[in-house]
Amino acid sequence: MVFLTKQKSVRVGGRNNQAVTLHGAVHALRDMGGITFFTLRTRSGLVQCVCTRREALDGAAEGCAVSAAGHWRAEPRAPGGRELADAAVTVLSRPAAPAPVPLSRPKLELHLDTELALRPVVLRTPRQQAVFRLQAAICRAFRDYLQAEGFTEIHTPKIVHAGAEGGANIFRLDYFGKKAFLAQSPQFYKQTMVGAFERVYEVGPVFRAEKHATPRHLNEYTSLDFEMGYIQSFTDVMEMEQGFLQNLMGLLRREYAAELDLLGVELPRADKIPAVRFDEIKAMAAEQYGYSIRDPYDLEPEEEQAIGRYVRERWGSEFVFVTHYPSKKRPFYAMDDPEDPRFTLSFDLLFRGMEVTTGGQRIHDYAAQVAKMERLGMDPAEFESYLMIHKYGMPPHGGLGIGLERLTMQLCGLDNIRRACLFPRDRTRLEP
Repeated sequence: MVFLTKQKSVRVGGRNNQAVTLHGAVHALRDMGGITFFTLRTRSGLVQCVCTRREALDGAAEGCAVSAAGHWRAEPRAPGGRELADAAVTVLSRPAAPAPVPLSRPKLELHLDTELALRPVVLRTPRQQAVFRLQAAICRAFRDYLQAEGFTEIHTPKIVHAGAEGGANIFRLDYFGKKAFLAQSPQFYKQTMVGAFERVYEVGPVFRAEKHATPRHLNEYTSLDFEMGYIQSFTDVMEMEQGFLQNLMGLLRREYAAELDLLGVELPRADKIPAVRFDEIKAMAAEQYGYSIRDPYDLEPEEEQAIGRYVRERWGSEFVFVTHYPSKKRPFYAMDDPEDPRFTLSFDLLFRGMEVTTGGQRIHDYAAQVAKMERLGMDPAEFESYLMIHKYGMPPHGGLGIGLERLTMQLCGLDNIRRACLFPRDRTRLEP
């Protein structure tokens, strides 16, 4: 019988003169004659190592996976202020070919198509890793905050009977001879689970069959969704998102200073986020910057940028809640404003001039939901399983969906959403 023993995990930490063994890949190597300096790329970051005997290097070269034994020594010029001295290296594996790009450069400056084609290799660079460490922090902050607020995490189907958002931007599937779709959002299911758990959230993929090729769209992206019951107003949903954003910024300040510094990220304030009606903010920005409103029912990307600029100049905020979107541009489950049914009790959150969130209050009354479907020319019979939640009683509720890649893109100041996605999927890209 064999008993497995868990290996001790060694992090990049410890006291000066403490003996340690680190594991990682040789990121860069400089032979100075009698002394060799090499940078080890570990899961915790880059570590400078010094090897004073050539034979102790074990023939290591850039790209080799190694273990390096030595002791910590203070060195202000090294990353983190210290280095691994008198390193003795054991090569664990050697690459079959040199890296196609110089991974040790601070910036690669690659064309986007080249970068994405070489994604498995490029993701090994510190700048790329910093983007996705921050992205992981966003998900961590989302989960931690909502768990503390009494939410339950759920996992909903991604192969569905009907599209939640309607329209033509939906991927169709042959599901054992039946018509099926890839989910545009978890909307129906998260509303359903409000009836069971009252407050729910999910982090998962959504799919949009949109044939655009813009810097802000993907055909598969990750959505941070939550839905909450017994709300008094759709503003309760906005307040919950603001709380999450405050939690996120605090986490990033405390634990991700190195990544923020490497990417030159300036964290926005999230303590005071203005909220302005859709029709009012459109008119304000158009008047301020002297352009004509072309679409009275939606925000064009250029308008979002103008609104972001206006809000920053007037209120000093990088965020703005744009509320009361026209009913014409909101899904059938959006609750209309009882004071003016031309508008809905819904909102978008713009961050630095780009929409990163859509949310609002949902219709919870069965008769009201059926009536709106019929008014829009929809057949309620096609949504029988969804309407079951309304038929058997639902509390006032609302929720939102946050685009993870867009939030990451805007936070990190990236020029294309594909740089905020590990392996982006667009009209032409299925690999790597």
